[in-house]
Amino acid sequence: MKEKYYITTAIAYTSAKPHIGNTYEIVLADSIARYKRLKGFEVYFQTGTDEHGEKIGKKAMEVNITPKEYVNNVASEIRGIWDIMNTSYDKFVRTTDKNHERIVQKIFKKMFDKGDIYLGEYKGLYCVPCESFWTESQLVDGKCPDCGRKVELKSEEAYFFKLSKYQDKLIEYIESHPEFIQPEARKNEMINNFLKPGLQDLCVSRTSFDWGIPVDFDSKHVVYVWLDALTNYITNIGYDPDGSSEEFNKWWPADLHLIGKDIIRFHTIYWPCFLMSLDLPLPKQVFGHPWLIMADGKMSKSKGNVIYADDLVHEFGVDAVRYYVLHEIPFASDGVFTKELLVERINGDLVNILGNLVNRTIAMAKKYFDSHLENRKVKEEVDDALLFVVNTLEEKVEKRMDALEIGFAMDEIFEVLRRSNKYIDETTPWVLAKDEDKKERLETVLYHLIESIRVCAVFLSPFLPETSNKIFSQINSSDKSFNFNESNVYDLNEPEILFQRIDFEKK
Repeated sequence: MKEKYYITTAIAYTSAKPHIGNTYEIVLADSIARYKRLKGFEVYFQTGTDEHGEKIGKKAMEVNITPKEYVNNVASEIRGIWDIMNTSYDKFVRTTDKNHERIVQKIFKKMFDKGDIYLGEYKGLYCVPCESFWTESQLVDGKCPDCGRKVELKSEEAYFFKLSKYQDKLIEYIESHPEFIQPEARKNEMINNFLKPGLQDLCVSRTSFDWGIPVDFDSKHVVYVWLDALTNYITNIGYDPDGSSEEFNKWWPADLHLIGKDIIRFHTIYWPCFLMSLDLPLPKQVFGHPWLIMADGKMSKSKGNVIYADDLVHEFGVDAVRYYVLHEIPFASDGVFTKELLVERINGDLVNILGNLVNRTIAMAKKYFDSHLENRKVKEEVDDALLFVVNTLEEKVEKRMDALEIGFAMDEIFEVLRRSNKYIDETTPWVLAKDEDKKERLETVLYHLIESIRVCAVFLSPFLPETSNKIFSQINSSDKSFNFNESNVYDLNEPEILFQRIDFEKK
């Protein structure tokens, strides 16, 4: 039996096309899912779209189409970008799916019957873009603390969920499960800023608009966005309040919810309380990742600094864009996007370190051995350092990936590639080739280099899947083992350029 691993992204809101910052999350999740598959896990990777709410209804009205037509268009665009980025999701969910809507209605009724949902009246300050109510004290300069826009005073009949009932239980859980919220700073923020000051009960229905899932026992109300959206993590794997499927019992609890730091409150306060109400275990970990921002701050259409992933892929290629966003955003702090830095990474890391190593090694094997290599085992002391870094790579990458330090995991691989380039300088194959007595030593050196490249290609596959496949095609190998293999026989294919150097001034 393979160990299971269930990973989710937040579902993307269908108000507009996702920019490169939004796209970072799906690529990050994909790299983790691919790595877990590489390590032998049975992985279920879920993403999708959040499609209800007042904002969607207003946007559809502005362009004179129905809300369903509007979300169909945007959901298709989002899925298209996820596919352009070569992401390996197992399911793309939509909150307008009939099964999701049916189970959400059952969840709402179960919570109501339990006494965790009650009817009341809400009067509060409401941010339409964020679909969130705020108290006066939570506002920043009189505006929404999340997006900085104006709020409106709204009053309407609404159903409420008893968040306050689960407050102490949730604090106890978070404090006894230090791995639950990552990074550590996010955990401290949730406890000190939200939980300990006291939770207010949460509005979970609306009557002022109708683009949402109807409350089936009170048709004036639609289920409010967070109860609808968050439950996608269980409705799509077979949860049913009347009796869940074997699939649900297999996959739940999720191993990782990967989300932006701006929605960590919803995933570490609202969502756990909903699950406690349903008597379900909590996800093992919620990781609030940082943002990819522009040099002049957060991306916004009003600033005119929004960049889209599909445009970048068209210009630079999918793996170059994947490499940049995965490498340049640290574990806990925001990363900055500029085209200058992207070109610098392409030329420096992908062309100079990776591409040149692969190309010149295969070219030397073709020139000196007609592309056929075997390990002649004519070793020297200089070989030990290379073989050591190759054979310890698995352990180093695993340590980084388990800590969700994806950029550092990639650095570990590139250290081996740098060491391989240094090994070429140390062994000087072009000098060995001049001495017929050194032929077996030369073949051993090139064999060591190809094995190093092969192992690096294995570990690059979660991050640069297209490039990894190209390397395996060029070295004509299907060996995906994690350590140096002494007994491979190589009949290499023609060397091909992996990444083209970019002249930034011309670009």
